[in-house]
Amino acid sequence: MARVATAVKESLVGTEEEPSLSRETRSDFMQHAIKDDATEEYYLDEKRFIDAIAPEGEDYHKIKREQYSILFDIADRSHKGRISLQDWSVFNNLLAKPDAEYDIAFRLFADPGTGHVDFNSFKDTYARNKTSDTIPFNWDSDWATLYLGGKKHRHSMTYPQFAQMLRGLQGERVRQAFLHFDKNGDGYIEPEDFQRIIQETAAHKLSDHLLTNLPTLCNISPGSKISYANVRAFQNVIREMDLVELVIRNAIGKSGDGKITRVDFLNEAARITRFTLFTPMEADILFHFASLDQPSGRLGLSDFARVLDASWHSNGRAHDTSQVAGAAEKAVAGSKTFLHDLLISAHHFGLGSIAGAFGAFMVYPIDLVKTRMQNQRSSRVGQVLYKNSIDCFQKVIRNEGFRGLYSGVVPQLVGVAPEKAIKLTVNDLVRGKFTDRQTGQIPLWAEIMAGGSAGGCQVIFTNPLEIVKIRLQVQGEALKAAAREGEELTKRSALWIVRHLGLVGLYKGASACLLRDVPFSAIYFPTYSHLKRDFFGESPAKKLGILQLLTAGAIAGMPAAYLTTPCDVIKTRLQVEARKGDTSYTGLRDAATKVFREEGFSAFFKGGLARVLRSSPQFGFTLAGYELLQGLLPLPGEQTAGKGLGPRGSIEPATGLQEAKAPLPYLRSRNALKIILDLDLGFGRPRLNEGSRRSGWMPSALGMKGAAASPSPEA
Repeated sequence: MARVATAVKESLVGTEEEPSLSRETRSDFMQHAIKDDATEEYYLDEKRFIDAIAPEGEDYHKIKREQYSILFDIADRSHKGRISLQDWSVFNNLLAKPDAEYDIAFRLFADPGTGHVDFNSFKDTYARNKTSDTIPFNWDSDWATLYLGGKKHRHSMTYPQFAQMLRGLQGERVRQAFLHFDKNGDGYIEPEDFQRIIQETAAHKLSDHLLTNLPTLCNISPGSKISYANVRAFQNVIREMDLVELVIRNAIGKSGDGKITRVDFLNEAARITRFTLFTPMEADILFHFASLDQPSGRLGLSDFARVLDASWHSNGRAHDTSQVAGAAEKAVAGSKTFLHDLLISAHHFGLGSIAGAFGAFMVYPIDLVKTRMQNQRSSRVGQVLYKNSIDCFQKVIRNEGFRGLYSGVVPQLVGVAPEKAIKLTVNDLVRGKFTDRQTGQIPLWAEIMAGGSAGGCQVIFTNPLEIVKIRLQVQGEALKAAAREGEELTKRSALWIVRHLGLVGLYKGASACLLRDVPFSAIYFPTYSHLKRDFFGESPAKKLGILQLLTAGAIAGMPAAYLTTPCDVIKTRLQVEARKGDTSYTGLRDAATKVFREEGFSAFFKGGLARVLRSSPQFGFTLAGYELLQGLLPLPGEQTAGKGLGPRGSIEPATGLQEAKAPLPYLRSRNALKIILDLDLGFGRPRLNEGSRRSGWMPSALGMKGAAASPSPEA
């Protein structure tokens, strides 16, 4: 209640921020802070600190959120077990530094008084936190002496010295571990020993696929053991993983079928590297682990994902991609061909037809009311049939029965199927051409152009459909009016109207139809896409439900429908057959001029509410149905070829290296944890025999806080 009262008070009277704090820093702190009733100061305890620094929605495949407690003592400068607003500001300022990852690791061990890392304190902390059965590491080795001095000449390390030592520490750990297992000194170790070495030194950076299959490295050369050359080559591949992925993506981009061989990889590496050359053994190791389940020699990005993507696991996204077989694999291989694009378009066309007919049927009574309201001429004194949309709805039922609400529904369903299908298909196609297949991003101008193109193409089907539908919809009221005036009118069928109008007549008012449908779709599709992604949080990891899709579709339809109502009014007036005494129109400009002169500006928004009530749920039903059908009836291979390029507004991101979307401070915190775990995976694991919080400058998180797993680059 106190926080609610404070929030209400701040919203009413405003807040005064300390000049040294940014609004964002204070906001992030207050979002998670609690109030001390005694001092009336807000603070973060350890749990709330983790909530603030490690967002719930991130991928924690290789790290538990509790492990971020290692950073708590860095932020808790006074070691009171709580973080004040000022502490939080200092910590965020630290995270803003370009070298924050190494600076955080340094502060974990440095004496705050001297600003140096004392060797004995560092070694003692390392010994306490390493796992009990870890491979021993000799801090008196020649490598350590180069950084720290000999036994008689030990010196403390400055920040630059400490950071550089950490940079080479993992390689030295691997070298010493190899010597530890090479008992007879012949330069070979058992595959199981190699697996243990990598598990202990790099498990927090590698995929489950790699970690599980490490012993198979012995198969790349004759014999059953693993040489030191194999180990160093493997380590080089891991260290240069970002460059490896760049080479792979470039080579695959030049491949006709999206697959490459070992020769293609080495050739592309020679083209784009200047100072780094991959050895034949390093290329052999990369292709060995990527091709364990696909020993064809030609590999695609989904195969390499098991090596490149540290968050890959057996029941994850990359696994699903790699298990596509048969027709799906052929579809992926031909994804760049015209035939495959045509197949995808035909599939979307069929699904769009079903979804369009469903959406149109659900809201057809509202559409009929909208048409009759727009056709009503207020200039005809005494001839105003309907006061408003509700009155129109009631009179239709009273005079024509419930079936009257569905006058003209058959040609509507026949025509709306190809109309909605071509709209959805063209939008899919254009979006797909402008969407980055690696990031899934599409610029706003391309989204608008895709929607506008879809709206323009649909007029081929929309105009004939609309003119027949509208004449059938107003026929009921025309018959009633003629009966009152003693005239005789014959009820016409849809087929008679088509024959009577002819091909040219069916496209009467097409210019107004274009003027309505192009801006409608240009507004609707981008709005729908951003609502799903930005408001409802749709992502590869989060699939929206039916209600969310319906809501997004309905909300997006509101501005699109209402803002294009004037064009719809003009189109309706041009397409309806004028009755005796009605104003007739010769064209788009003539209709707009006469409507404005005779009925005023408000006439352009007649039926606007009914149009919103009709278009909004109709497109909600249509697009929700379309996306559900795509999920229920997928085209084999479409997912891996870029499924979701349509109204969803994004594609499934490619596997492997991606630009992280999380805030930069969070990413730097995560990277700092990876650097700390390069020392030993025991850092951060709970110690059952540890007592209370240690005194002095040593952080309590070391060896006390829980993290049973270790982080990955995707964590």
